[in-house]
Order: sequence, then structure tokens, then C-alpha cells
Amino acid sequence: MSTAPDTPFTPDDLLAMTDGVNFELIDGQLVERHVSSESSWIAGRIHRRLSETGEDAGLGWAFPADNGFQCFFDDPQRVRKPDASFVLKVDLPDGPPDRGFCRVTPILVVEVVSPNDLAWEVDGKVQDWLHAGVAEVWVVMPRGRTVTVHRANSDPHLRTDQDLMTTTDIIPTFEFPVADFFPPDDAM
Repeated sequence: MSTAPDTPFTPDDLLAMTDGVNFELIDGQLVERHVSSESSWIAGRIHRRLSETGEDAGLGWAFPADNGFQCFFDDPQRVRKPDASFVLKVDLPDGPPDRGFCRVTPILVVEVVSPNDLAWEVDGKVQDWLHAGVAEVWVVMPRGRTVTVHRANSDPHLRTDQDLMTTTDIIPTFEFPVADFFPPDDAM
């Protein structure tokens, strides 16, 4: 794609890119998503748990890391791609859209921190999601084996690998040890 550096990209440009899955769209600029094998594996495990409990119960739709959301009312051109997410069925009664990015705000978003992620970038994602109306944002720290739960108008809540992860007001049956999200201690 031949685009001048100062020409802003659009969500349609991102969709047309062969490697678009590797980018988010922020203020008209492509922002590369930082990933690692470990963070991808963890995100996959969490996505599977969301699918097993929420999707299989008919409560909604679990999305993996390659799904983009275009749900930011103050910036309709913004596209964010969380590592895992969940959208209630009431918000997507006909199922996931077959084209483009999802324009519905997820109720739950998971961001797994990769080695090249910067703290201010992760914080920016959390703020974007909460401002868009996401009820719960989980920031997963593989090295610390923790999950920090962020909710609007509430202090973050830290859960360690000794704790139980629940989200009863979103998916009543979601209950897993935080340690299940991470590789076994002896694998590290």
C-alpha cells in the first residue's frame, strides 16, 4: 500500500493489509502489537476459558487476539485488538459480524503484557477500554503471574496465582485459579 507517512490510515486500510492483524489503529497511525509466544499462549488459555464458560452457556461471544474493535465513541476510526475479549449476546444477538471490525463494546477485555510492552502503552489501552464502556479490563503480567482487574470508578484489584479468578456479574460460572492461566512453575 503506498501511503504518504503523514496520510492517516483508516480502518478500511487496516482491513486491506495482509499483515493488518499485527497492528492497531490509533489517531490514524498504525501501531504494532507487541507479542511473544508466552503472552500468546496465556491469551489463548484465557480465551478458551471464556469460551468454555460464557460462550458455551449462551451468554455471549469470546473473541481471540486477532479480533479488532471499533467501538470508541470519541474516536470512531480507532481500532484496538485485545488479547481476548467477551461480548454479551444481548449486544450481538445475531453473532459476530461477518465483515469489518466489531463495533460493539465488549464487556470484558484481556490485555496480556508482552516483554516489549511499555507501561504507559498498557495504561493507555486500559483507559481506552474503560472510557469506551468496557466493564472489566484484565491486565495479565506473565512474569509476576498476576492479573490486575480494572473497573471504571474503582481502584484496580490485584489477583495473584494463589487466588481464584471470577467474574460473576459477567459470566456467573467463570471460576478458575489464576495459576491456570500461566505455564506451570517448573516450565519457566
